Amino acid sequence: MIKLVRVDHRLLHGQVAVSWVNGIGADCILVASDTVVNDPVWKTTLKLGKPAGCKLVMKNIADSITAINSGVTDKYKLIVVVQTIADAKRLADGCPVITSINLGNTKESATTKQVSRQIFLEPDEIEMLRELDARGVECEIRPMAADTKTNVIPLL
Repeated sequence: MIKLVRVDHRLLHGQVAVSWVNGIGADCILVASDTVVNDPVWKTTLKLGKPAGCKLVMKNIADSITAINSGVTDKYKLIVVVQTIADAKRLADGCPVITSINLGNTKESATTKQVSRQIFLEPDEIEMLRELDARGVECEIRPMAADTKTNVIPLL
């Protein structure tokens, strides 16, 4: 059962490893990233940040979609972490069971619009979020599990 799909350019760090895992009772983290699966340094770093008692799986986006749709992940209380909104959209496009996306941290650039303290959106990401929302996929901002959800759409 997917408990959370989170966009966070840092992937696995203290907020995910402690606040989210404990806050929603997750027992498995799936890092869905085409970049990470081909980067031994990233993989090693993520393994070091894995919370005790929680399984860590790293797959590319296509394999993550296959795993989620096959039901192999159903036995877990799963957090799926992706680096970008584009990756989250690919997952949601490929996995009808994804009905909510949490925006945790995105990178700032010269072309981004800041919509919260930690969320910076490129113009194409704004369009992706609007498309997801139009399909009924909740797009919310919530840094920590105990925080109140904020719908991102009115902030765009």
